[in-house]
Amino acid sequence: MRGAAYLTGALIVVCLGLPAGAIAADVQAGRAKALQCQTCHGMDGKSKLPEAPHLAGQVESYLVKSLKAYKTGARKDEMMNLMAKPLSDADIANLAAFYSSLKP
Repeated sequence: MRGAAYLTGALIVVCLGLPAGAIAADVQAGRAKALQCQTCHGMDGKSKLPEAPHLAGQVESYLVKSLKAYKTGARKDEMMNLMAKPLSDADIANLAAFYSSLKP
């Protein structure tokens, strides 16, 4: 029993050491979610519109930070604020993982 208690305690310490909101991103789930983004950013992450940025190969943490800022309204863009509002933290992590995995 003592070994199980030690293991449980160690697991708690490890879990508490993770950054708040840490989520294991799923590239395939991000690809599926990106279907709603393809009109402006392209399914390959290469924008089809001059006012929309390319997302392919962008730094994952930057994409997460940007999407969260659009979601909260801290970063202003009418379309992006609307699109980001319903995204969960997992959606944001998955989208960022997907777009950062693409070749620029």
